[in-house]
Amino acid sequence: MQARLFPTVAVLLAGLAHAASMAAPWDGQPLWWLQILSLAVLGGQLTRCAEQMTSWSSSTWSIAGRRPGWQIGWMGAAWLGWVFATAWLAGTFWWLFISMHTYGGLPAPLAVLAVLALAGALALYYAVACAVFLKLFLAIPSAGWSLYALLFAALWTLPELARGVIFTGFPWGAAGYAHTGGPLAAFAPWLGVYGVGAVAAYAAFLLTGLLRGSGSGRRAAVLSLLAVLAVGLAAQGFGPAFTRSTGTQTVALLQGNIAQNEKFRPGTGVADALNWYGEQLKRSQADLVVAPETAIPQLPRQLPQGYWPGLQAHFSGGSQAALIGVPLGGRTEGYTNAVVGMKPGQTPDFRYDKHHLVPFGEFIPPFFKWFLALMDIPLGDFRRGALAQPSFEWQGQRLAPNICYEDLFGEELGARFTNEAQAPTVMVNVSNIAWFGNTLAIDQHLQISRMRALEFQRPMLRATNTGPTVIIDHQGRVTHSLPRHTRGVLNGVVEGRTGNTPYAVWVSRLGLWPYWIASLLVVAVAVVAARSRRP
Repeated sequence: MQARLFPTVAVLLAGLAHAASMAAPWDGQPLWWLQILSLAVLGGQLTRCAEQMTSWSSSTWSIAGRRPGWQIGWMGAAWLGWVFATAWLAGTFWWLFISMHTYGGLPAPLAVLAVLALAGALALYYAVACAVFLKLFLAIPSAGWSLYALLFAALWTLPELARGVIFTGFPWGAAGYAHTGGPLAAFAPWLGVYGVGAVAAYAAFLLTGLLRGSGSGRRAAVLSLLAVLAVGLAAQGFGPAFTRSTGTQTVALLQGNIAQNEKFRPGTGVADALNWYGEQLKRSQADLVVAPETAIPQLPRQLPQGYWPGLQAHFSGGSQAALIGVPLGGRTEGYTNAVVGMKPGQTPDFRYDKHHLVPFGEFIPPFFKWFLALMDIPLGDFRRGALAQPSFEWQGQRLAPNICYEDLFGEELGARFTNEAQAPTVMVNVSNIAWFGNTLAIDQHLQISRMRALEFQRPMLRATNTGPTVIIDHQGRVTHSLPRHTRGVLNGVVEGRTGNTPYAVWVSRLGLWPYWIASLLVVAVAVVAARSRRP
């Protein structure tokens, strides 16, 4: 029985390890080596799915022979890929349970099922990819481990892309986010997060070849793996600097730590937010003050008399600027989740409206009103802002706001880099992820922002309600931070940057298409090679 279940248990544990590699449960740091190792376990189990159909090794034949049919061949590959991805994804965004159960009032069993259902549905992409890989793996038995690794990387990238695009996309926990440190981080300004994930998948299957291959095949896998790591390390030490400094600016990032179950209650959370943020916005001496998403939790016209005009007068008549998260709009024109910018001499105020809205949080997908009816969450049906909105210009810097999980979509942030002369010099994320408690969601979001900084070689300011409130430099390093779930002001200095990375150049014009085309081309070549071998 143990031998019959071993493959499934192995990939399930590897999937959980893959989740941990994004942000370790003990310290929140990414573990690049664990991401590669866990994916190599999946690669090894996929190759074993072929063993009962081939005569590779008599030493492994007995293990394969005891496997039940649902763990052999392309169906076994699909099953193992689905188990791995379900464990990985559920282990990554399990904290959705908190928003649905703790704050939404959804019964715990239903909340657990909802998280598992989402993970299982997204895992289907990977199941299909693994089945296709096994089919082609069997059809071209003498391709060599380096070419197998290239095929594995292409078929890994396709479901990553599908997960990030279909149904508005939910690419949280993509494999590349485990590599904000380590040798593969150097590929980020060239290839972006999906490209980093593809390189990691290539390296993982080369590791499989090192362990499973023999003779010249093993030597080729070793050399290819060493080459990948050497290129990454060399790029880190001697790679070009694609950007240059545009000067520095002092900043104050506000973290109110307003409890989520009080945040929108007029007599408690709203009053607390208005008092504290209003005081800190006026007290700060920094060049730029940033308040998080919906720091002001009411529409300007709903605020106490004189509150909003008082903030406008303070910044229009002084020597400072502010970016403030606040809802805007009305019933006629629609509501938006917005950031307002105030500075001396500017009329009207700068405005950024959130473009990429959160399903179930900011808009209700078709056919899902029944699900929302089960929860007690104050959801809005917001209007979507434009894709590439202008930056907020202040003291020689072009500050580009994004709200909450918008920084998860690097290709959308990249749309602002088409014109290098107008491209952002600093990115600013304002968030409220108090919906998910004091969990790894905070650490995972930090890695997402660090990856954006690496891709574009731009600093990222993060002002959040509960954390992580940090300053990230253009090399993806956290230079200043506040303890999470505390109230405070993070004072520091940010250095803006100008100039475009190779990733910024091509993603701003082509979006995700280069990933799709390159991956599909590799698969198409493998299909042609497989067909040419048929008698």
